[in-house]
Amino acid sequence: MQKVSHKLLIISISSPIQLAVYRDNILIDTISSDKKTSQILLPLIMEFLDKYPISQIIYTHGPGSYMSIKLTYIILRTIEIVRDIDFVGAIGFEFNNNQPIKALGNLYFTKEKNQIITQKFDKKLDVKFKIPQNIDNIDISTTKEPLYILPAL
Repeated sequence: MQKVSHKLLIISISSPIQLAVYRDNILIDTISSDKKTSQILLPLIMEFLDKYPISQIIYTHGPGSYMSIKLTYIILRTIEIVRDIDFVGAIGFEFNNNQPIKALGNLYFTKEKNQIITQKFDKKLDVKFKIPQNIDNIDISTTKEPLYILPAL
């Protein structure tokens, strides 16, 4: 009998924060919130950990909101130690069709030929992150540590 795998995806690098649960890499449940990461992320994670037998957590480890990335990493590192649930990172561009990601002011992170740079835009971009129906083709990072890219000011 094959064991069922449950994975939790966390997209916390922009608002709204989005979480999704996958059974054998197929989407089965989602939740999102416009609240601040510091207020809502842990309760949302705990809701899913109590509801499903999560075996792995995937989080957007950058680029994006540094505060959200730091908080998410600290929460997941604690869960890894306390509950022995492994977590891994995935780059944010995997979930927004490689669109620019807000950095600071009118600077955005963009990905060009596997390199992340900052680029200035004249107007605010309305880029949405999307929970995929299937995570088979998500490129998982070789590291779980946050991906900090400081924009040139």
